[in-house]
Amino acid sequence: MPSKKALIRRPGPRLAEGLLTHLERTPVDVEMALRQWEAYVAALDAHGWETLEVEPADDCPDAVFVEDAVVVFRNVALIARPGAEARRGETPAVEEAVARLGCSVNRIREPGTLDGGDVLKIGDTIYVGRGGRTNAEGVRQLRAVFEPLGARVVAVPVSKVLHLKSAVTALPDGTVIGYEPLVDSASLFPRFLAVPEEAGAHVVLLGGAKLLMAASAPKSTELLAGLGFDPVPVDIGEFEKLEGCVTCLSVRLRELYA
Repeated sequence: MPSKKALIRRPGPRLAEGLLTHLERTPVDVEMALRQWEAYVAALDAHGWETLEVEPADDCPDAVFVEDAVVVFRNVALIARPGAEARRGETPAVEEAVARLGCSVNRIREPGTLDGGDVLKIGDTIYVGRGGRTNAEGVRQLRAVFEPLGARVVAVPVSKVLHLKSAVTALPDGTVIGYEPLVDSASLFPRFLAVPEEAGAHVVLLGGAKLLMAASAPKSTELLAGLGFDPVPVDIGEFEKLEGCVTCLSVRLRELYA
């Protein structure tokens, strides 16, 4: 049976100091962000996910974006080496969490850099965004860890957004969705569906036809509902000010061995 566990990490007191690369800084309401995070977690819980809270890293403003700290394929965890040096303190507690779950642990080593938000898994294909936060050596090391397990690794250019999954994610049938002005090369994906809003490019597969999506993408929600999917909108507006989206607030572990 597939596992349905999700690692989460609550926002810390320095959240408003999070790094920005493509957006102008606007004020972040940390108390509102905590309420939004709690609603996000509640949505996972309500759809059968067991949420596991990683120890806080309050000195790291971006630690709530826990997906960036690790990539898991089957029962093997690859601990990231974030491209932003200020984020490297986020990984030790995440490593402890996946080790407790029985994962075999590998690490990206210097000079490699890799952010988990640059990794999109569709079946046995792993797309890796090669851009600002993930370098060629990081891609090479990921390939060395996961290809022996049967993965096919495809490097994808990323230049218009922070991470690959800031530009694209995938539907349950494997169709990649994205907001075309921010996608470097849609032709690299066998099936691609354009959505009308940037935030509409981000979905978390909850199970069946259910898609966790940002409330800030009503047109995309309507489009996907019309295709037979069942969107579950959540307000993550405070995290969107920090270039966050629904995918980066959790690590979904679907293939853990029993």
